[in-house]
Amino acid sequence: MASEPLFDLGSIDLSKSIMRGAEIDPYLPQCGDMRMLDRVIHCEEPLDLLVGAKLARADEFWVPGHIPGRPLFPGVLMIETAAQASSFYMKRYVGIEGFLGFIRCTDVSFRGQVVPGEEFIVISKLTARNARRFVSLNQGFVKGKMVFEAQITGMTL
Repeated sequence: MASEPLFDLGSIDLSKSIMRGAEIDPYLPQCGDMRMLDRVIHCEEPLDLLVGAKLARADEFWVPGHIPGRPLFPGVLMIETAAQASSFYMKRYVGIEGFLGFIRCTDVSFRGQVVPGEEFIVISKLTARNARRFVSLNQGFVKGKMVFEAQITGMTL
């Protein structure tokens, strides 16, 4: 059974963004094909919570090879999207400097698929953090349905 959502996505306008594209660049070293976080939709600093999004496009590098004829956004890229959302929060709102890498991923569940043309909405909620390390609970949604959840640990490297 899926966990309860970390945040009520119905309480915000998912079509709006507080940051996107080049505005995200200073906070994440990933670029080109490996930039998964397309935009930041919502942030609640007192709750250490961020809502972001990744549009699965038909022209992405994984489409031809990740199930020819039935492309599916790879689970590892769902994890990467969540890790980038958590790292973005740590750098932008907590003020951590340097490179943040993810070092652990636990309690991972894939509950649905993401196909080209769909937007993958990710919620990242930090449950522990200090000057060098963070732990976040993460969930991914497509059309309001939870398709992914995981706990991710990251630290400055």
